[in-house]
Amino acid sequence: MGKTVKIGEFTGEIVVDRYNPLVKRREVVIRIAHIGKSTPSRGLIRHETAKIYGVEAEKVYVRGINTEYGLGVSNATIHIYDSVERAKQFEPPHIIRRNEYASQSYQLEQMMKEQGMG
Repeated sequence: MGKTVKIGEFTGEIVVDRYNPLVKRREVVIRIAHIGKSTPSRGLIRHETAKIYGVEAEKVYVRGINTEYGLGVSNATIHIYDSVERAKQFEPPHIIRRNEYASQSYQLEQMMKEQGMG
């Protein structure tokens, strides 16, 4: 059993956490339970993972979110880099764009919640 973490309103468990010294990144898989609710957003997972590991969100890249059919459980595959420059060298452009877009959406969502609009 891995370490239990909070991902927004959901409970997660870190099932894989290893450091890849060659690429200078941490490779993490978090199993998130969201029974009866939709799959957590990439932006939420990115920002909550950054908080858990004490790094800036720009160093965190959610590679994929795989939901197990009918179970309400997803596995999020995440890479956490030592530097933003390193991430830009190794992450494919489409993954970088997806994560940047997800962060913008997440921040907009948070602003709207704070202003009582969401």
